[in-house]
Amino acid sequence: MGESMDKDNHTGSTSEMPLSKRHHMKIPWKDLIEDSDVEARNASLQERASIVGRIGITMLSCGTGAWRVREAMNTVARSLKLTCSADISLISISYTCFSDEHSYTQVLSLPSTGVNTDKLNILEEMVKNFNNDFSFLPVKKIHQFIDKVQQRPKQYSPLVSGLAAAIACASFIFLLGGGIPEMICTFIGAGLGNFIRALMGKHSITVIASIAVSVAVACLTYMFAFRIFEMYFHVLALHEAGYIGALLFVIPGFPFITSMLDISKLDMRSGLERLAYAIMITLVATLVGWLVATIFGFKPANFLPLGLSPLVLMLLRLPASFFGVYGFSIMFNSSQKMAITAGLIGAVANTLRLELVELTNIPPASAAFFGALVAGLIASVVNRFNGYPRISLTVPSIVIMVPGLYIYRAVFNIGSNQIAVGSLWLTKAILIIMFLPLGLFVARAILDKSWRHFD
Repeated sequence: MGESMDKDNHTGSTSEMPLSKRHHMKIPWKDLIEDSDVEARNASLQERASIVGRIGITMLSCGTGAWRVREAMNTVARSLKLTCSADISLISISYTCFSDEHSYTQVLSLPSTGVNTDKLNILEEMVKNFNNDFSFLPVKKIHQFIDKVQQRPKQYSPLVSGLAAAIACASFIFLLGGGIPEMICTFIGAGLGNFIRALMGKHSITVIASIAVSVAVACLTYMFAFRIFEMYFHVLALHEAGYIGALLFVIPGFPFITSMLDISKLDMRSGLERLAYAIMITLVATLVGWLVATIFGFKPANFLPLGLSPLVLMLLRLPASFFGVYGFSIMFNSSQKMAITAGLIGAVANTLRLELVELTNIPPASAAFFGALVAGLIASVVNRFNGYPRISLTVPSIVIMVPGLYIYRAVFNIGSNQIAVGSLWLTKAILIIMFLPLGLFVARAILDKSWRHFD
């Protein structure tokens, strides 16, 4: 899980512990247990603090933000009669627990980051019920429960993840204005691309390599599929513009949104690191997409008109938004019920955003704010009924609003030395990206008193 360092109350000999061969050395948590039968709330400071830290770092590994990780650590610490102070980043936690004039400090880190809403949901339930269901258990039992959460396999195979990406990106490209040829080619390209990324993830391939390879495969697959359509079905060359949809499965929605939320709560270290991580993924994906497009001579042109009436278009946007959000939720390892719930929220919020842009004079960035606000308000209400983590509902429902097309056009034009055009697209994209988390922040501030205040 990472590396650990304690400054006070260090017991036991390090030489007695089996040494990990990993670059981020795995912590032998069981060796920190002094008495396997004592209740957690009555255990030693070292044992109680190890529970607090391990729950925190496991939640961090699921992709949630610093504020939520700290809140969970505080909740567990109070149940164990501890005071906890934590400094949280993208992949590490430095924290100190205080009790009876003694302190215990650990530094924990992760080898990588990712998103797993299934594990996050289990951990949030654990934290919510910790005082009643876990604080009376032996420390060993609690660590065994966390072991099961960490070892819990993903709910979906790489094949299913690829299919989810195919559905999400095909829906995404329709919402951007693409037609049936673009949707079919995007379905094939994004599906194969995310399948490759999932396979590389199972083998712990580094993030940059998996993003670069999967995006290249997705774009190449789209282009070969399009050439077949062009050759045998006489599809117009203008439909090539949809190749941007094939790489949209790599949009870093979670780090983008959580970075802004963390910054808004002054968790600057976590927020800035998450933002840098999201920018890195976006740059790698768009640069690889641009390179492949340049080789094949494809350009991000405007889509051909669909020729649909406003009413029909709105009615089609509802299911397209649902399936787009549903697909992204499956990629985030959400349960079926959670994915369907997020899809329904996204269908309402994203369709509202698109209709505001089309039927009024409201700018796209302002429409994105209202769409995110509605998604946040609905997710907060749903959270009170079924307990699903808000972030597991809000991020998938608004990740479809992230302007991947604008970002790609910005990089493409800048790479083609059309700096002014590229800067215009980049400005439009940044405005929308900034307004999305702002909408979630306002929704949370309206319905959550603890979010409105600092203490």
